[in-house]
Amino acid sequence: MCGIIGYIGGKTATPFLIEGLKRMEYRGYDSAGVAVLDAGAIATRRAAGKIARLESALAAAPIAGTTGIGHTRWATHGPPTERNAHPHLSADGTVAVVHNGIIENANALRAALRDAGYEFRSDTDTEVVAHLVQELFEGSLEDTVLAALAQLEGTYGLAVVSSRDPGKIVAARKGSPLLIGIGEDEHFVASDASAILAHTRQVVYLDDGDVAVIERNGYRVLDANAAPLARHVHKIDWDLAAIERGGFAHFMLKEIFEQPQTVENAMRGRLILEDGTSKLGGLNLSHEQLMAIDHIIITACGTSWHSGLIGKLMIEELCRIPVAVEYASEFRYRNPIVSANTLCIVISQSGETADTLAAMREAKRRGARTLGFVNVVGSTIAREDDGGIYLHAGPEIGVASTKAFTSQVVALALFALKLARKRGLSVTRGMEIAQALHALPAQIKEILDRAEQIEHIAEEFKRAPNFLYLGRGVNFPVALEGALKLKEISYIHAEGYPAAEMKHGPIALIDEMMPVVFVAPHDAVFDKVVSNVQEVKARKGNIIAITSRDEAALKGLVDYEFRIPETVDLLMPVLASVPLQLLAYYIAVKRGSNVDQPRNLAKSVTVE
Repeated sequence: MCGIIGYIGGKTATPFLIEGLKRMEYRGYDSAGVAVLDAGAIATRRAAGKIARLESALAAAPIAGTTGIGHTRWATHGPPTERNAHPHLSADGTVAVVHNGIIENANALRAALRDAGYEFRSDTDTEVVAHLVQELFEGSLEDTVLAALAQLEGTYGLAVVSSRDPGKIVAARKGSPLLIGIGEDEHFVASDASAILAHTRQVVYLDDGDVAVIERNGYRVLDANAAPLARHVHKIDWDLAAIERGGFAHFMLKEIFEQPQTVENAMRGRLILEDGTSKLGGLNLSHEQLMAIDHIIITACGTSWHSGLIGKLMIEELCRIPVAVEYASEFRYRNPIVSANTLCIVISQSGETADTLAAMREAKRRGARTLGFVNVVGSTIAREDDGGIYLHAGPEIGVASTKAFTSQVVALALFALKLARKRGLSVTRGMEIAQALHALPAQIKEILDRAEQIEHIAEEFKRAPNFLYLGRGVNFPVALEGALKLKEISYIHAEGYPAAEMKHGPIALIDEMMPVVFVAPHDAVFDKVVSNVQEVKARKGNIIAITSRDEAALKGLVDYEFRIPETVDLLMPVLASVPLQLLAYYIAVKRGSNVDQPRNLAKSVTVE
């Protein structure tokens, strides 16, 4: 969840470190710091809060060395203060460490190190690593780090420098992503490719258990026994403009408006209109294996879990295969029913979500085939799954996911369509769905062209203390997603419910102060939703309706209405989610919230 950057080369390190930290600030923005080898010693600068405060500290007291590491933090152990900011130094100041993850046996190590005479200056688990490396130091930095790692339990992405063995950065990965950037006469280490994209497109992704020794003119990757490992060099295929705001006020707004293109990208080369099916070359499943599937588990977290709920309804409707949707954090700690004919679909924008990755590994251990639906090429899930589908949404910087969500739903629709056609769905029905998919980008653009209508609604409700979102069938997950977006970035309490379930509790909350958002396009359950609208209106609730027609049944019941284009019922969530993204965005902006970096949240959740 935090960001790591390291530089070693012939130039002053701090500009590279600060630039990389700014690129990754969406991963953690509680505090930041750098450590640089300067004139034979390690110099550090740290600051609580945004990276701008770290820049001020460096401007007041510059550091000139050519080897350094930096970190932007999302707090796990201890509050976001300067003393808890990374990098952390060893007691003698010869070792500096930055760390993502959680050291689970930190308390035991802390007690042993205190008995050995070490004093602790922070509340973090990371500081034990710095002292442990000092305590064990003998010979080379990489040998010492390997010895220290043998005593650590938990997860980590680590970068370590030492004045006792200068000229190298040692990095290690277990459960938290790290990569090496390959430059000319310089090298980088980072937890996110965006941090180094301005300087190189050649990267090496580290696997769990890897330890890398990074020097100015090269790198080595070792296993736990210091034996060399071969790792493939990947080329990053997106450019710097993709991680710039491009004239938009926030990354979130830019990413909302990118959805016509990103939805099209998710389908490009995959949708076969004339046959009413899709071509998905990365599944690595034969016809016989696809036909043998008798049970599907979808596992994910947060927004990706919502897309999984939509995927369940698509697959069950079209393919007639039972689908269970599991929170990844729960799946890994129970005794799920998995067989050789179970397919486990794991969904993660980053491809690094800790719980989702662990759930996938558990499903594989139990004999299931696994498919990863991820956005980040080269991510851990993409490397470890049996097959999968890349979303091709491009980098998503805003913490609240938008374009990745709609791309996930489209990717699930493509998979459902392919599987359904193989299992007997008619060409006519397949072509209807394929044509509807093909029309989505233009329909999303038509919604975005009327964004000011949503902004007007946001102005009316920007001070509301609570929201209720209601939908039925395939639009119930849209209600969940709309509520999640609002609470993530505006800090307004919001709940999503199946519309009929409102009577079983939430209806007690409804009065003239309660805005209620109905996701009510004209679909198979529209008449039922109208009954729920009437129940809210009878209790003086303020009703915002997302509809798709001029509905006589809603006349006099709805206070605010926004129309989306019509499509097949199963694809309504793609269109209905866009105005709800805009509503959350505009309300948050009008309340003065930091839309791209909401409090307490980080983009990629790489800790349990």
